[in-house]
Amino acid sequence: MDNEQLNGLRVLVVEDEAAISMLLEDMLLDFGCAIVGPAARLSVALDLAKSESFDLAILDVNLAGESIYPVADALAERKRPFVFSTGYGGAGIKDPYRNRPVVQKPFSQQDLRRTMLDALDNGHD
Repeated sequence: MDNEQLNGLRVLVVEDEAAISMLLEDMLLDFGCAIVGPAARLSVALDLAKSESFDLAILDVNLAGESIYPVADALAERKRPFVFSTGYGGAGIKDPYRNRPVVQKPFSQQDLRRTMLDALDNGHD
């Protein structure tokens, strides 16, 4: 599968680790995506989630020791698809978000692409 489906998408990046954030941004730019953010703190992420225009969000589950779920709630309310990014895999995701796509750190560009497409294909119900 090529990057055509991801080309031109605006992606909100929420990640507190600078190295991972830069790697993620590089991968997204390779796909032809535009970066919104990145946000490294919960308050900033919440503001962006509520006010910015974007097609998809990638959310680090643990943001500087704070849970990402308030941001996930805001995105669900706006009906925006999102992907969780975590070192703990899907088992670490709380209800009601267990059905959301998860990309496990460390992830490859192929893992990220597949997970993003999954989030877009499955909508945001």
